[in-house]
Amino acid sequence: MSASYDAAAVAALAGEPATWQDKALPPAFWGRTVTEILADQPRLSQLPTPLLTLSGPGLRHNVATMASWCTKHGVELAPHGKTTMAPALWAMQLEAGSWAITLANAFQLGVARAYGVSRVIVANSVISPLQLRWIADELAADPSFEVLVWADSVRTVELMEAARSAYVTPGARRLDVLVEVGGADGRTGARDAESALAVATQILESTTLRLAGVAGYEGAIAHGADEAGLEHVRSYLDVLAAVHTRLQEDNSYDADVVPVVSAGGSAYFEQVAQVLAPLGENGARVVLRSGAYIAHDDGYYREVSPLGSVPRTDGDRLVPAMHGWVRITSQPEAGLAIFDAGKRDLPFDEGLPEPQLLRPRAAGETVSKVEGMTVTKVNDQHGFLRFSPDGVAPLVIGDELRVGLSHPCTAFDKWGLIPVIDDPEADDPVVVDLVRTFF
Repeated sequence: MSASYDAAAVAALAGEPATWQDKALPPAFWGRTVTEILADQPRLSQLPTPLLTLSGPGLRHNVATMASWCTKHGVELAPHGKTTMAPALWAMQLEAGSWAITLANAFQLGVARAYGVSRVIVANSVISPLQLRWIADELAADPSFEVLVWADSVRTVELMEAARSAYVTPGARRLDVLVEVGGADGRTGARDAESALAVATQILESTTLRLAGVAGYEGAIAHGADEAGLEHVRSYLDVLAAVHTRLQEDNSYDADVVPVVSAGGSAYFEQVAQVLAPLGENGARVVLRSGAYIAHDDGYYREVSPLGSVPRTDGDRLVPAMHGWVRITSQPEAGLAIFDAGKRDLPFDEGLPEPQLLRPRAAGETVSKVEGMTVTKVNDQHGFLRFSPDGVAPLVIGDELRVGLSHPCTAFDKWGLIPVIDDPEADDPVVVDLVRTFF
């Protein structure tokens, strides 16, 4: 059963006024609520640059595509909400059937609780006594609330048990813990099966924790879609599956626990389903945690996603649902234009922005595709656009461009309020929503 959320709290976001803190909006919109702004059907041309926008049709397509793919392949989805930190987008994912929302730390869990998300995976170890006490209070206050956290070492479990046993009352709900399995060159996680099983044993010996399954992150195991990288991912997933199978064979899970086996970012989820989905036939709940798919991109995920430009699985392709909009502010030398967006506005860690469209310069003109231009670097607030220095420059100061972006996880965090447009290919798209983020 999918998790629930507080629909009234999410809807109330539309009643909050925009302010000077919302850099996506012009001063004329400050002091007006989201509902009031949208009632006038504002156009993209009324918004300043630099700007990040989302595509309404693109978001809906990606959410529906991923939900359908998971159903067909016998896995649940707990999308990584840290990608967007936007309760309104979490609501879309939950309405489409997501089993939970995944987050990365206790702060993000606090946002989820504020918007009534009923089931959360915290894909991380939580060892701060203050945070563990708060989680204990939330579990005690709301019997319908479920949270699963991770542990990858005996020491981690000892710290969690010490903090909780000194605080919770006898008989209090136990905290569900997933044993985190890692891999060579990966991120966190027990590096071999025996270490992971030792963590499970420590959980079983605790009085305030409950062994709830096994989890890991394969996205740090490889960085590309070549066959060698895919094989590395599969080998890692085999170890994760083996740890769960061993725990199941040893009757380590409580009788009332449906063990969770979870992996799956947005780059290799077809590999996860291939290796782990069969565990569902023996009682496991196999859960993907893909998050970037909701926005997809014109960079890293376009190239490596199983539903990207070179698909590795069945189903509709994902589409880029986020774009940047920039304005040329300087042409200091031949073959160079400077635009008004940089590292504080657009993602750059997995590829630089990609010039795509030139917006109309005057009434009656239409958008046009751009070619022969490359973004070569970005500063804090400036981008460097190179083109041939010969002949007439293809751009003039004041021109506005749409740029494709790479890596949603470092795009949303730069914007507190993000316009959603009806058609990113249109001459002057209509703003149909404004999505609030919490970073």
